[in-house]
Amino acid sequence: MRGGSSHITHVRVSGPLADTEAALALALVQHAADADGVSPLSEHVMLHLRYGGDSRARNVLLWRDGELAGYGHLDPTDPVEGPAAEMVIDPAFRRQGLGLALGRALVAEAPGAGLRLWAHGDLPAAAGMAAAAGFSRVRALWQLRRSLLTPVAAPRLPDGVTIRTFAIGQDEDAWVALNRRAFASHPEQGAWTRADLDMREREPWFDPNGFFLAERSAALIGFHWTKIHGGTGFPGAVGPAREHGHEPIGEVYVVGVDPRERGSGMGRALTLVGLGYLRDRGLPEVMLYVDETNTAAIGLYESLGFTRWRTDVMYAIGAPGQAD
Repeated sequence: MRGGSSHITHVRVSGPLADTEAALALALVQHAADADGVSPLSEHVMLHLRYGGDSRARNVLLWRDGELAGYGHLDPTDPVEGPAAEMVIDPAFRRQGLGLALGRALVAEAPGAGLRLWAHGDLPAAAGMAAAAGFSRVRALWQLRRSLLTPVAAPRLPDGVTIRTFAIGQDEDAWVALNRRAFASHPEQGAWTRADLDMREREPWFDPNGFFLAERSAALIGFHWTKIHGGTGFPGAVGPAREHGHEPIGEVYVVGVDPRERGSGMGRALTLVGLGYLRDRGLPEVMLYVDETNTAAIGLYESLGFTRWRTDVMYAIGAPGQAD
């Protein structure tokens, strides 16, 4: 029985985890996803757990009576926005004050005086814990969805533009450079390196046939990288299907356009190219993520039939440019 006051709780902070600890953390994440209907950690952190990630990141492990009760990931590498964290408490250990303890451990470990904390799904328990720890809501990421059972319009490409699929071993460096240009002002996507792309090429869901590149005069000017979650009959699909509570589902993973091509209709055309591909695969639905402040992108996606499904929230304490 896990009640009473005689429990032994301790927190350990480390760099890369041993395989056994990483496996325990991944199992904890799956327990929470099963209970909450939403994954508690982002893809970035899941890749860190599976492959080790940046050696500068910190893993915060909360143990209760010898069992892993909570996991936190701290990324201190953003010199502008400041350190960011994500965390999860195993459902079997909730309502015992451990979320607050883990949140405070992450704050204590963060360099400087600030920390940004992501909460996936905008759950009341996360909001309550954030408030108790002194965090304020500062940002939100919307998940939008669209049925693929309805028709997808044919894309209208700008003059002189051709579409092809990604070639492994050939397009990586050019894509990383374009991604940096396209997302120069984005705090996460614009910071991707070749190593970030290489990690995703190792993932079971990666499929170059769903990674579309737009070229003009042999120069890369735009892309639409799609993804498939769940299902067993889809090459490149990732399991388990319950990761997003839907089996199976496509994703508009990333759409990027060279800044010099903005206003040409390239973003809409590339989005339609990917939607048509996912629909042709027989998928019933597609999802995507967009910042709630990106009104231009939201307007585009709504015009293509997407509607809001879920919200992820960022909280901050002492963050640069933010009040406590």
